[in-house]
Amino acid sequence: MKNMLVTGGCGFIGTNFVRYLLKESDFKGRVINADKLTYAGNPENLTDIEENFPERYIFEKVDICDRENIARIFDEHEIDTICHFAAESHVDRSIVDPDAFIQTNIVGTFGLLELAKANQDRLELFHHISTDEVFGSLGKDGFFTEQTSYKPNSPYSASKAASDHLVRAYHKTYGLQVTISNCSNNYGPYQFPEKLLPLMILNGLEGKSLPVYGDGRNVRDWLFVRDHCTAIWEIMKRGKRGETYNIGGNHEMENIGLVEMICDILDGIQKPEAKESRRELIAFVKDRPGHDRRYAIDSTKLNRELGWVPKESLETGIRKTIQWYIDNREWVNRVRSGEYQSWIKEQYG
Repeated sequence: MKNMLVTGGCGFIGTNFVRYLLKESDFKGRVINADKLTYAGNPENLTDIEENFPERYIFEKVDICDRENIARIFDEHEIDTICHFAAESHVDRSIVDPDAFIQTNIVGTFGLLELAKANQDRLELFHHISTDEVFGSLGKDGFFTEQTSYKPNSPYSASKAASDHLVRAYHKTYGLQVTISNCSNNYGPYQFPEKLLPLMILNGLEGKSLPVYGDGRNVRDWLFVRDHCTAIWEIMKRGKRGETYNIGGNHEMENIGLVEMICDILDGIQKPEAKESRRELIAFVKDRPGHDRRYAIDSTKLNRELGWVPKESLETGIRKTIQWYIDNREWVNRVRSGEYQSWIKEQYG
């Protein structure tokens, strides 16, 4: 793996993966980051990487649905590995505008697979990043395993399920060297402020309302993004080709419990001005359609075969995340105001 195409490398998880790959891992090759730069894609996340690794990091502004340009990148940079993050990923947005999710997540993945198939002679691996949302909703007990049937409940999860099936089919039908990973809910640095954790952190710091869907009893398994990145790299290096691996944080919590934890940690860092506790800012709002009740990942296969376990506890990961948002308010302000989009237009048109 000498020339890795990372799609969606300016998004939340992609950014963290590129940073991990070049700054911390044993990867010695080049990263070619292909990103369309939609609202959640921010190349400023990687400005220091571009400066510090000029020979090993290359950015290409391109839509993965643009087959001609993706093929050019593939040939020009002699791509031998693909790590595919690029996706529309926000459930609420998929309910309002599913078309973008079908185009990017299904059609875009199909185009990449066709390109990979045409270049199998030099392709080491096509690794596909997916989500536990493809499995649907769990009851009070049990966990998602690699054998769990797919039952997606939103346009987003349905589009990811379709892309998973395509990747698996290209391995079975054409012998393409692939691995797939399905992860639980990620959190950490560089996450777009619309997501649950950064929204609660930033609103809490500013004394604003903390909106929680429904009764707040929906359960998620939370995975610190750096732990996710280490798992992806282990799978890419040593995972069995054609196999799927679940990546979980082993930290289940109801949404309301998570928000209360954030409130308590923030209160310990900075006392709220107008209230006794930030818990008083919590406001329950109308639940979203198709809101899955519980996700929980069983990562036994990943642990047994590759020896991976998450390093962060939920509390240590949350504390690190809160501190990052406190220390990077300029980034937050540029993202919230849309100022970064003006910079993107100036730099890339």
